[in-house]
Amino acid sequence: MKLILLGAPGAGKGTVAKLLAEMDGSVQISTGDILRGAVTAGTELGKQIESLMKSGDLVPDELIMDIMEQRLQEPDCEKGFLLDGFPRTIPQAEALKGLLAKLGIELDMAVNLEVAREVILDRLTTRRTCSNSDCQAIYNVKSNPSRQAGICDKCGSPVIQRDDETAEAISHRLQTYVEKTAPLIGFYEKEGLLLTVDAAGPSETVLAAIGAKLAAA
Repeated sequence: MKLILLGAPGAGKGTVAKLLAEMDGSVQISTGDILRGAVTAGTELGKQIESLMKSGDLVPDELIMDIMEQRLQEPDCEKGFLLDGFPRTIPQAEALKGLLAKLGIELDMAVNLEVAREVILDRLTTRRTCSNSDCQAIYNVKSNPSRQAGICDKCGSPVIQRDDETAEAISHRLQTYVEKTAPLIGFYEKEGLLLTVDAAGPSETVLAAIGAKLAAA
């Protein structure tokens, strides 16, 4: 399958992408993970990205599109891909449409995960992430805590609250989403590719809706 996952920060795009990837071998592509890798590497570009990410601002389109063009041509994308959190703006969506046409790739759909603002705030302020860049396991202090407080179950590294998941940073990210990313819903609706799903409940509900849509296509 070749999907775009839309939704506000904390809507569950990463979780849904991982579950879908397990279904058919499609690869999850998260620009956030790619960019955080650059930050961890400590390059000059990584330092610029780090400053943008800490404030909740978006990384320049030219950089993102270069990253995506390289990524979509890697061998593991041949089975399918799940774009997690990209595109984020109308110009990015238009650039992606051109890029996919250039590469001869056709999208199956764009899935919009709908979740209320208060649910998102609760999800993100209680989320914790493994500090090991090779692990990045995600926990929640309320619903899915690590077995030992502050320690990753998988690799034993410290579990932290990311700088962009404080209440202040999240509010800024949500405002940025409303202004710049939410219009993508209309864009993909016009393209005839949109599927909107209530993502406040179990992930299985979202997977079932996506599976039904793919089967009907």
